[in-house]
Amino acid sequence: MNLDCLPIPDQLKSRYHEAGIRTLYPPQEDCVRAGMFDGRNMLIAIPTASGKTLIAEMAMHHQISRGGKCLYIVPLKALASEKFEEFSGKGIRVGIATGDFDRRDEFLGKNGIIVATSEKVDSLLRNATPWLKDITLLVIDEVHLIDSPDRGPTLEMLITKMRFRNPRMQLIALSATIGNPKALSDWLDAALVTSEWRPVDLRPGVFLHDRIYFSDNTQRPVPGISRHDALNLCLDTIAEGGQCLVFVSSRRNAEAFAKQAAKALGCASPELTAFAVRLKKIAETDMGKILVACVENGSAFHHAGLRREERAIVEEAFRNGLIKIIASTPTLAAGLNLPARRVVIKEYRRFSAGAGMLPIPVSEYHQMAGRAGRPGLDPYGEAVLIARDEQDLDSLFECYIDAPPDDVHSQCAQEKAICAHILSVIASGFVRSRDDLMAFMDQTFYVFQHRETRSISRVIDRVLTFLGDAELIVEVGGSLSATGYGGLVSSLYLDPRSADLLVGALRSRLEYADLGLLQLVCSTPDMYTLYVSNSDRYYLDRFICEHEDELWIEPPVDGDDESYYRAVKTCMLLSDWADEVPDAMICERYGVGPGDIYAMVESINWLLHAAGRLARMFAPRFSRPVQEYEICMKHGIRRELLPLIRLRNIGRVRARRLFNNGITDPALLRAAGTERIAEILGRGLARQLFEQSQDSDEREELEGEPKLIQPTLSDFGDRT
Repeated sequence: MNLDCLPIPDQLKSRYHEAGIRTLYPPQEDCVRAGMFDGRNMLIAIPTASGKTLIAEMAMHHQISRGGKCLYIVPLKALASEKFEEFSGKGIRVGIATGDFDRRDEFLGKNGIIVATSEKVDSLLRNATPWLKDITLLVIDEVHLIDSPDRGPTLEMLITKMRFRNPRMQLIALSATIGNPKALSDWLDAALVTSEWRPVDLRPGVFLHDRIYFSDNTQRPVPGISRHDALNLCLDTIAEGGQCLVFVSSRRNAEAFAKQAAKALGCASPELTAFAVRLKKIAETDMGKILVACVENGSAFHHAGLRREERAIVEEAFRNGLIKIIASTPTLAAGLNLPARRVVIKEYRRFSAGAGMLPIPVSEYHQMAGRAGRPGLDPYGEAVLIARDEQDLDSLFECYIDAPPDDVHSQCAQEKAICAHILSVIASGFVRSRDDLMAFMDQTFYVFQHRETRSISRVIDRVLTFLGDAELIVEVGGSLSATGYGGLVSSLYLDPRSADLLVGALRSRLEYADLGLLQLVCSTPDMYTLYVSNSDRYYLDRFICEHEDELWIEPPVDGDDESYYRAVKTCMLLSDWADEVPDAMICERYGVGPGDIYAMVESINWLLHAAGRLARMFAPRFSRPVQEYEICMKHGIRRELLPLIRLRNIGRVRARRLFNNGITDPALLRAAGTERIAEILGRGLARQLFEQSQDSDEREELEGEPKLIQPTLSDFGDRT
């Protein structure tokens, strides 16, 4: 099917022609014939690299040409950034939303396409963002994540809310791995398009004894250059001009393999050196320095412990064909467009707390294998598992290569999964009674899959009882409504259980303590906490004893203390961050990466912001210190630097440098004069600060005491 005959704007056709795209792939043709341009709902379950994004983009431009507005939902912030770049510059205004959970982001409504994470869109719904009612096309990328225990309930409830609010809206759901697509398409009232077609043939196989056994009964010998099978598989592909992704079970293994690969490759070049120099400028830890050394020689590792900037540089160098091997945890399999000729699944077992090493799900294997084959660059793609013996060889074929994808199941059956969502539909006015709530839940995928059981009604009854006892909702004469407290909790995107814990502690405390607040927030269900090993217990117990008077939560008496210690360890790390401990020392002390620090700081700032709003309502005496500590945590500073951090272009390092030189606030900065500040920070910045300080003082004289700055959770770029 030729692009020129499609009902899409001429400007988009021209951009496709420039990119060499003139005809559709077979699965794309199937979508057109199934009614994509006629407003039909679609579930498109086709292999990776078969053109799902292009299908969605054409549908969005078609909708916008008819006066519509489109929302494209992704599971990850990194994927949102990738799609934003991909959709931009094609004649349509594109916006992106991944940040604060209590903002309405009304300005985004000016865009024709808005790219956002599912959690962000759910928060926009809770905050009654007006432009959501104008959405005429909703695209759900990676819709199979409805099956995820973590993200699934939010995605499912989001789809249900959007369909409830915009009943005439077209919905296009995209996925590569669904074992029961018919069930999902029936729930969505969608035309189902499935296909096995790929632009690059995928050859799955298993490696054993220097040979790959493929599913088509062919074999390929692999030279045994090294003692390491995975490395031999990589070197074999690189020798014929390909690149490799190697999936491993842990960050440590990813780094170890990247170092092995760097030594074996040794393919230094001026282009690689340029990428290594970029990485070196932001490398503050041993992990970052190891990455620099690997990239200089043509390999890299990729996992969530790296900073976002580091991951972006690695991805760019790989796309440019300079890095030949990336060793990764499954982060790369979660939708990022980073294919390679050969994917090596080095480890198909992963550690699970309490259960030991368990095989990965079939759906995860398919996600990894789907990265094999670069369209336009590779004649084929290979996805290779590594077997230990002949028995393992047969088992891997049976359990992964020949096995169908896992079925998708709703995760909305448990109270903890839907408690916040039930509060949100009440607070947002989606429902006004128990009957309304039951009718709303009848539209979910869970009820669609379990119509005969009606077990959801018992879960709803228990949730409503909890929300009522916590004074988050009231029920009078069959009418349900949120209290002011419940409405605030919903708009803050806070788990009601977290809110209950925070309010109870804030109301009962007589004295404020930063450490006590931090421990409290780290103990909420919303906070990701660090793993605790047996060797950690001694240091944690010593910390607890030393700070007994400051901590707000005591150890449990029933002996179930794992969650308590995890919260304390996380509290220690974040306390170090706010105490200006260098990143490298924090990483070494707690066994984390810079990316982990930033993720935890981002989460804790959101929760500290929520705690401050709750303190304003229930414990006003703590409101200001909580808000101040939120700013300290955002920037990683002690309280003494608060007056300086308000100045533009001043981060934790420059603020500390000024403070240590006796410049402790904007007034003293102005009194010191430009020449003195230039000695500390440089002449250009000194001039800017001097002018800024004067302006600030003038505003203070006119307006009184300045308000504390409102932090932006997603901005952690200014570290100086």
